Amino acid sequence: MATPPPDADARRAVKPVICYPADSLPPARGAVPLADAPHTQVQVPPRDARSITVSAGHVLRILCPDGPQVGDLNLFAADNLDERFYSGKTRALHGSHVGVGDRLWSGFPYLRPMATIVADSLHWYGVDAFGGRVHDVIGTRCDPYTAHLLSGQTYHQCCHSNLTRALADHAGLDLRQAERHVHDVLNVFMCTGFDRATGQYFMKSTPARAGDHLDLLAEIDLLAVLSACPGGDCGSEHSSDAAICHPLRMEVFAPRDPVTHEAPRPNGYDRSHGR
Repeated sequence: MATPPPDADARRAVKPVICYPADSLPPARGAVPLADAPHTQVQVPPRDARSITVSAGHVLRILCPDGPQVGDLNLFAADNLDERFYSGKTRALHGSHVGVGDRLWSGFPYLRPMATIVADSLHWYGVDAFGGRVHDVIGTRCDPYTAHLLSGQTYHQCCHSNLTRALADHAGLDLRQAERHVHDVLNVFMCTGFDRATGQYFMKSTPARAGDHLDLLAEIDLLAVLSACPGGDCGSEHSSDAAICHPLRMEVFAPRDPVTHEAPRPNGYDRSHGR
């Protein structure tokens, strides 16, 4: 075991610096008054996934219609699967968990807002005594590869496989083609954090109940693919047929007062990379 240096306490006391201050970003849209009823909706069965398209300027609502349920969300530009949600940069800009006013960013070379969170019925939860928060961008998604690595078992109803099947169905791709596009997720309604003693990622039962929802303003034309996690409320099970699972629902609302929506342009960097 390494011996602490004489100045160990001083080194630990160095103040942190925020890596990517987001103060210079354009201000986010506020609350969006919505039409009285969705014009499109899709029910996501337990332990499965479905897709839906959302026009720029419209709002995607992810809803727990029946009971506590966690969802894993992938986002794509509707006309370009290569432009997809970048959870790592979203985390670097906004934090480990996202809420009202935070944006969901696409990956390089686009790096633009895909969606902005404009309403969250779980905003009240805040941070609990364990350091848990909701809607994380730190977990990857439950998948059959890690399950096989840890247990030797084969399980197909995990979120990675669910998202792969749903994207393949939507885009007319075979499973191997679709799988290349499936990416790290926004864990909608999931309550997570890092254990203070070990630094390990933890989950606990979601505080979401029937009627809870998260609203995303589509900044560009979107394809949303959502899996109803086989862990249900993720209070004890992760990839499991034993957990009690509920459906999720995706609803698309037009704004009540139509306004001209200007989609953000792809990032302005010239991609010369110093040459």
